[in-house]
Amino acid sequence: MRRYHEIPFQLLDIEGDGFHIMIQGRINGKEANFLIDTGASRSVFDFATMSEFIDDPQFQKKEGITAGVGSSDLESSTFDIESIALGNLEIKHYQAVALDLENIHETYEKINLPKIHGIIGGDVLATHKAVINYRLKKIRIWG
Repeated sequence: MRRYHEIPFQLLDIEGDGFHIMIQGRINGKEANFLIDTGASRSVFDFATMSEFIDDPQFQKKEGITAGVGSSDLESSTFDIESIALGNLEIKHYQAVALDLENIHETYEKINLPKIHGIIGGDVLATHKAVINYRLKKIRIWG
């Protein structure tokens, strides 16, 4: 029988101009910070920080166009993550997409927010039937 997991989140204030949802999870057993982006079709992970979680990430250049807000042509690669944990939900052998998230790192550093290792997008959120509860500051996911 499938059951749900509740993951607490932090609502990060972006200098009074909006909010980002951040959850803590694990990549291969090591603590990681993830943004939740309901508008992202795929979850993506940062090129630069993946070596903190994977000894020798085997990036393979992704063919085709990867689009994002502010850009229509982002260079991306695919690679395998053995384990991603979001609360008590563990996703094994996730075929991940890596992007350069340096612009997020720079912005967050300027406003004293934590480093982000990945962005959880629609592929994971839809598959696990995520429900975001802003009042309780929890995300409910099934799996």
